[in-house]
Amino acid sequence: MADFVAFARMNGLGNKILVVDMRGRTDRVTSEAAVALTANAETAFDQIMAIHDPKADGTDAFIDILNCDGSKAQACGNGTRCVVQALAAETGRKAFAFQTVAGILNAVEHEDGTISVDMGKPVFEWDRIPLSEEFFDTRRIELQIGPIDDPVLHSPSAMSMGNPHAIFWVDRDVMSFDLARFGPLLENHPIFPERANITLAEVTSRSSMTTRTWERGAGLTLACGSAACAAAVSGARTGRTGRKVAVTVASSPNRGTLDIEWRESDDHVIMTGPAEWEWSGTVDPATGTWRRDGAEGGAAAL
Repeated sequence: MADFVAFARMNGLGNKILVVDMRGRTDRVTSEAAVALTANAETAFDQIMAIHDPKADGTDAFIDILNCDGSKAQACGNGTRCVVQALAAETGRKAFAFQTVAGILNAVEHEDGTISVDMGKPVFEWDRIPLSEEFFDTRRIELQIGPIDDPVLHSPSAMSMGNPHAIFWVDRDVMSFDLARFGPLLENHPIFPERANITLAEVTSRSSMTTRTWERGAGLTLACGSAACAAAVSGARTGRTGRKVAVTVASSPNRGTLDIEWRESDDHVIMTGPAEWEWSGTVDPATGTWRRDGAEGGAAAL
């Protein structure tokens, strides 16, 4: 089996993604390779989206997702959009169905280049998020950072979008908080037995909010699609917003927006946003040794 496979450096609203083509192979991108890749400034990433041959009937591929610390991730909406753009450029198709450990994700590329991903149904039950303590109502759980009589952050909404999320509601600029300090403490809090994505959300209207996320296994991230979905759903759950929300990701380089709809007909969450190809190369999935090829600005095909 050849050592090197094709990969593309892409981004979803600034979320740094490596799309690795593992089709036709039986091995996996290793944790050691992931750590080696993220240690290099040119290949540093938030998630690896490894495309494997389909395992389930009616799907186009199985997507294995790794965080930059080498751990496995269940879902990555921004990364899924990148996979769609890459495969659409390769095949000319617009609609795809992907299997992940979190379930089946259906996605479509629109004529304007934006991509919609059906992220499935949100999960609210405490033991399925999961939390280590029972909460009857996960719209507000008991958790805070700072003095007990004047906490900096408190009472987040908790839920799962295939991966666990805690949304802390704030009333000022999300960039004004020291999330680099609080993020690791909250991600690894004992109440989250599988750790959690930590998001700050400021509601700006019934149909808009601004977010910033500390991502489980990745740290401070420029964008996190599943976190935007979790914030939008939690906004509707708590009566702060309606079911259609434009989420401005404050840490994104272009202050980009994700359009999130928590669909009433079936409770599925639909996320729509951009993806961008940067450059391509080849990589050894066992070691992370890589080579760059092609020129920036080309098509997104692998």
